[in-house]
Amino acid sequence: MTHILAIDQGTTSSRAIVFDARMRPVAVAQEEFPQHFPRPGWVEHDPSDIWSSTAGTCRAAIERAGLRVADIAAIGITNQRETTLVWDRKTGKPVHNAIVWQDRRTAETCRALREAGHEAMITARTGLLLDPYFSGTKLKWILDNVEGARARAEAGDLLFGTVDCYLIWKLTGGAVHATDATNAARTLLYDIHEARWSRTICDLLDIPAAMLPEVRDCAADFGAARADLLGAALPIRGVAGDQQAAAIGQACFAPGMVKSTYGTGCFALLNTGAEAVASRNRLLTTVAYRLDGRSTYALEGSIFIAGAVVQWLRDGLKLIREAGETQALAEASDPDQPIVMVPAFTGLGAPYWNADCRGAVFGLTRSTGPAEFARAALESVGFQTRDLVEAMQADWGADGTKGAIATLRVDGGMSRSDWTMQFLADIIGAPVDRPALTETTALGAAWLAGMAVGLYPGMEEFAGAWALDRQFTPQMPAAGREVKYAAWGRAVAAAQTV
Repeated sequence: MTHILAIDQGTTSSRAIVFDARMRPVAVAQEEFPQHFPRPGWVEHDPSDIWSSTAGTCRAAIERAGLRVADIAAIGITNQRETTLVWDRKTGKPVHNAIVWQDRRTAETCRALREAGHEAMITARTGLLLDPYFSGTKLKWILDNVEGARARAEAGDLLFGTVDCYLIWKLTGGAVHATDATNAARTLLYDIHEARWSRTICDLLDIPAAMLPEVRDCAADFGAARADLLGAALPIRGVAGDQQAAAIGQACFAPGMVKSTYGTGCFALLNTGAEAVASRNRLLTTVAYRLDGRSTYALEGSIFIAGAVVQWLRDGLKLIREAGETQALAEASDPDQPIVMVPAFTGLGAPYWNADCRGAVFGLTRSTGPAEFARAALESVGFQTRDLVEAMQADWGADGTKGAIATLRVDGGMSRSDWTMQFLADIIGAPVDRPALTETTALGAAWLAGMAVGLYPGMEEFAGAWALDRQFTPQMPAAGREVKYAAWGRAVAAAQTV
C-alpha cells in the first residue's frame, strides 16, 4: 500500500491522479463532461456525468499506473466548491441537475435578503457575502422550484451536498453523508466560528436541517469506496475544496502566505492562521483547513473568469484552436493598441461582487485583431489578481502589525504560461513563484489522505519538500504599471454602468 489515489473533480472535467510514496504523480486520467446553460447566467451539470467521469478516471488512473488496487493506501478528494446537488436518500436519484458555482439564477433572492438587512448577520457567521455564488440560495431555489422537493426534504427523504459530499455518498454506496469543513464553509449555511451549521440561516432560507451532511476534519475517516467499484474497498481519508487543497499543496501553512490558482476562475487565498480576519474590502473569510479539530482560516478573493476567458477565445470567438496559442499571439500583439477586456461573463467577483455586470472590451480600433484580443484576455487575469492582492494587503495589514505580502505562489493551467506569469509579476509588483509540481490541488488532497494513513510526512516536512520551478520578478517600470492598472480601473467602472 504505497500509493494514494487523488480525485480532482473540477468544473469542466474530472481527473484522477495516482501519487507514489514520495508524493510524485505517476499516472493521470482525465475526462471532460458537458456544460449545460439552460438560460443566460444559468450553469448546470448532469450529476450522472460527474459520477461516471469520476469513477471512470479512477479506474483508468490505477490501470495506467500499472498497479493493483491493493497498492492504493487511501483516496483523497478535492472538488469544485459551491456547486449544489440534492438527491433522494433511498434511491440516490438527483431531483435536479447540479447547479454550478458560476450560476447566477439566485441574484434576485440575494438582493432581497440584502435589502431586508440580513447580509451583516450572514457575513458575521459564515465569512461570506450574499451572492449567488454560494450553495445556500441554490439549495433554496431547488426546494422552491422542483415539484415536490420541499415536501420530500421536510419529510427527511432528500439529502443536500456539495460535489465532495455527493461523491463520498456514491463511493460508499450511501453509507456516509459527510463533507469537510472547507466545503461546508462555502455553503452560506455554516458558522465558521462555532464549527456547526447555523440554525438561524437555515431557518431564514427554509433549509431543513435533516438534509445537511455531517462536517468532519479535512483528514478524517469518510468511509470506504465500495469494493465493486474499483476492485477493493479503499478508505477515503482526505477531503478539501479545490482552492483550499491547492493552498495545502502549495504548503501555505504559515500566516501571511498567499497562493493563487488559475483554472476556470482564479482564487487567491491568504493564510491568516487561527484568526478569522473580517474583511473590510469585500473579500471572504473562510476555513483554509481543519486538522485535529482546529480550524486555520484564510482570506479569499474569487475571480469567476480566468482560464475561461481563453476558452471563450477558442470556443466562442474561434480566434484560437488551443489555449497554448495565446502566448505567441500576446507576444506578437501591437503594444500601441492597448485594449482592456473585462471578462465579467457571469458577473464580477471579489472585490466588486456585482452579479449583474457583464463583459466588455474597451479601446477597439480598426487595427485590433486576434493578437490584441489574446493579450487583453491574459492581462485581464493579472489585473483581477492585483485587485485581490491589494484588498488582501489592506485587510491583512490593517492593524499595522502584519508584514507585507512578499511573494505569490501560483498553480493551475494558466500558470504554465510564462507570458501570463511575467505580466502578473509586473502588474502586482512582486515576485511570482511557480512550483516544480503544478498539480498542487490534487497533491493537497493526496497529502491529506496520505498523512492520515501514515504514508506521507507531517506538515513541517511536507512544507520543506516544496520546490521552485521558476520565479518571475517584476520587469515593468512602476509608472507603466500604474498607467495600465488605472486603465483597468476605468474599464471596470464603465462596465458596471452598462
